[in-house]
Amino acid sequence: MSALLGESLLEVSAQGPAPMKDYFSLQVTGTEVIWRWWKISLRTNSRNTKPGEVRESHSDYLEDGRLQSQVEMVFGPHVLQYSRDLCQGQCDYLQRLPDSLLLNIMVHLELEDVARFALTCRKFKELCSSEEFWEQTVRLHCDTVTAGMEDLAKEVGWRNVFFTSKLQLQKQISRRKLKSKTSKADPDFPNLNGLK
Repeated sequence: MSALLGESLLEVSAQGPAPMKDYFSLQVTGTEVIWRWWKISLRTNSRNTKPGEVRESHSDYLEDGRLQSQVEMVFGPHVLQYSRDLCQGQCDYLQRLPDSLLLNIMVHLELEDVARFALTCRKFKELCSSEEFWEQTVRLHCDTVTAGMEDLAKEVGWRNVFFTSKLQLQKQISRRKLKSKTSKADPDFPNLNGLK
């Protein structure tokens, strides 16, 4: 599982809180915590200040109250708690999986479970509403996906195609074919959007 995650478990960077202009970076890897900072100042005595870096093992970071207070000051209590959790071996493996693998898993869930899954975090909500997810779902649940269905999906989206009944899909595809034939046959022919 750790091979899928890569070396870095957390990487964040931001400018310090006002009136501070300095930039900070926090990185948590599988073995250590790396804290970096860059002094930003217009004063001549600060122009030659080199960036700083502190590297600590997970256990040292958990005992370093000073560094933790700096992390909290710059990134807030949520990032501090998350970094502590990572250092204690509590990693959210599911959220760190590649999108392609998550989509492959999600397509096999029941729709009620997909709705619950979307509520867990922003990343899963975006995946559950993505065109890739709904296209995979349609292709898995439909016996055949015709070219007409694909064209309709480009226009209205795969999610709408999934929730449209077969009869309604056939009507919409037929209307699109009729509309394209009419516009190709006579370009001066009026647009008949209201034709049923």
